[in-house]
Amino acid sequence: MNIELARRNMFQSQIRPWEVLDPEVLDSLSIVKREHFVPAAHRNLAFADFEIPLPCGQHMLTPKIEARILQAAAPLSRARVLEIGTGSGYMAALLAQRAQRVLTIEIHAELCALAQRNLYANGTSNVEIIHGTGAQGGRAGAPYDAIIVSGGLSALPSALLTQLNIGGRLCAFIGTAPIMQARRITRIQEAEYRTEDLFETWVEPLKGMGCVSHFRF
Repeated sequence: MNIELARRNMFQSQIRPWEVLDPEVLDSLSIVKREHFVPAAHRNLAFADFEIPLPCGQHMLTPKIEARILQAAAPLSRARVLEIGTGSGYMAALLAQRAQRVLTIEIHAELCALAQRNLYANGTSNVEIIHGTGAQGGRAGAPYDAIIVSGGLSALPSALLTQLNIGGRLCAFIGTAPIMQARRITRIQEAEYRTEDLFETWVEPLKGMGCVSHFRF
């Protein structure tokens, strides 16, 4: 496979048609090599409009959805970011290109280890991985300038909203099969939030609860 041709085709046929035009987002998608975060058995699908299988029955989001959510969250250069649902570590690596610090939570220990290896190989040093449930967010590191939930939720835990900074943005997929809303919630004041529905989709729901331990690098 011609990697660079496939990457260009991904931008032209998926990313730009989905109105992802922010130059910093496009730069991040070019710099962070998606193929390095895809399991070897599926590397030929790294740029396809396809949810690539991961261990533990999980999947990567499609490139266009990753790009739209990254653009919607819009973390700034000094931002502190929380991600729930680490997967292979790709979204955390994209966020880390712009943010000061990224905390990412994953319930599956195997995926924590996979993401740790991928992020290390990518040279990403400003990400902390926590093994555990994300239902209560990341209280120890709150407040955050951006929160991304990289999996489906039937309802949004209120704990996540309270961990946003004023002006901070939370992006999540809310609903049940067959349709979920990709939603952005911005904290306007201490008790005031603005909600925007971005697009309809369906993504793998987040798995249950678990104990918490830490992976650091």
